[in-house]
Amino acid sequence: MMRKPHIIAIPYPAQGHVIPTMELCLCLVKHGCKVTIVNTEFNHKRIMESMSEADNAINLVSVPDGLAAEEDRNDLKKLTDAFFEVVPGKLEALIHNINESDENRVSCLIADENLGWALDLAKKLGLQPVAFWTASAASLPMVFNIPKLVDDGIVGNNGEILKKQSIKLLPLMPAMNSTDLLWNCFSDPGLQRLVFELALKNNESVKAAEWVICNSSQVMEYEVFASYPKLIPIGPLLASNRLGETSGHFWREDTDCLKWLNQQPLNSVIYVAFGSHTIFNMAEFQELALGLELTNRPFLWVVRQGFIEEGGNAYPEGFIDRTCNRGRLVEWAPQQKVLAHPSLGCFLSHCGWNSTIEGVSNGLPFLCWPYFADQLFNKSYICDVWKISLAFHRNECGVIGRHEIRNKVEQLFGDENFKARAVDLQAEVVPSVKSGGSSYRNFSSFVNWIKAKN
Repeated sequence: MMRKPHIIAIPYPAQGHVIPTMELCLCLVKHGCKVTIVNTEFNHKRIMESMSEADNAINLVSVPDGLAAEEDRNDLKKLTDAFFEVVPGKLEALIHNINESDENRVSCLIADENLGWALDLAKKLGLQPVAFWTASAASLPMVFNIPKLVDDGIVGNNGEILKKQSIKLLPLMPAMNSTDLLWNCFSDPGLQRLVFELALKNNESVKAAEWVICNSSQVMEYEVFASYPKLIPIGPLLASNRLGETSGHFWREDTDCLKWLNQQPLNSVIYVAFGSHTIFNMAEFQELALGLELTNRPFLWVVRQGFIEEGGNAYPEGFIDRTCNRGRLVEWAPQQKVLAHPSLGCFLSHCGWNSTIEGVSNGLPFLCWPYFADQLFNKSYICDVWKISLAFHRNECGVIGRHEIRNKVEQLFGDENFKARAVDLQAEVVPSVKSGGSSYRNFSSFVNWIKAKN
């Protein structure tokens, strides 16, 4: 009997990277591969605790992330510095250890594109290197175009923005503001420089990758894939495509909210979720709460631990009592199941890429409230290219006010064209992952390549 190819996969240690990596690996297992996923010890513990039942399809292992137990993993500079110092050596030792058994030898390493060093390590160890880009394909040209942006005098040698202007990275892509470039979206100058320098290094490392696969589809971002033929769309990667459960959550999902959704009218509920990194200050949080109250519509709102900067109970006085008959608050939701629920009317989102493809795959209109990084550019696609959303505008104090929230909700629900366009986009995107679709064909070619190289 032919030995199954053994693949090692390593995601960047953030929720939005871990979930699509887990999904990719579950698809590879379904296609006859053996997969080992390497998470940090901190994230591994959270994933194991949040799983309703252990998924034995994948071998989950962990390595230290270089931080002490009490240190803050939301400090991205500290986490990235420590991770890059400690994990390369641990990963190399882990692979050597596995490869002592001929029967179990690793033949391929799939690394998050942000971990270029792992692609270099794969080459060094004689493994097939594959880069996985978990964000939108359209956000990659920001990174690939750094040398040109520097030559044009828009960006300095350390990533600083020298000219605030509108730029187009590809002729058919929407324009963006130079201040919205990925690394510039962090408030800490040290983190900005670190992300910029890593992007430059990764541009070199990714050249060694045999494949650069992307969690997107040809239909959603055709102009990017036409310009970068080495970038291969294999998504949207969703648990529903394989009729399975989502794996890799850092928090336990509150599945009781699905029963609550069953009691709501069709297309009525505003689902409000800002992903795993967004942090609101008290003023923003209270305006959002009061805005949801003013809509007089049912809402399901995800308020995870650490969402409010100041901590503690930040809800406006009386808000919980006044909205208890039509509002549901949860710490973490089974998002893919929520978005597929017929009672959902719209998705008020931070525009993270996982949330974007999940909403699109379920034919939902959006209300866009991006927080940082690629989310600002994803909003351009959702609002301006696909035209399935409205964006919020900040007031003179820089806050999105309660009346702005209510007005945009009413505008979205009052114009059926948003829903119609969302359903049309869904009808184009979903078939791409079905048998015969473009993403399905790409994924099949990828699996065949892995097996041939085994």
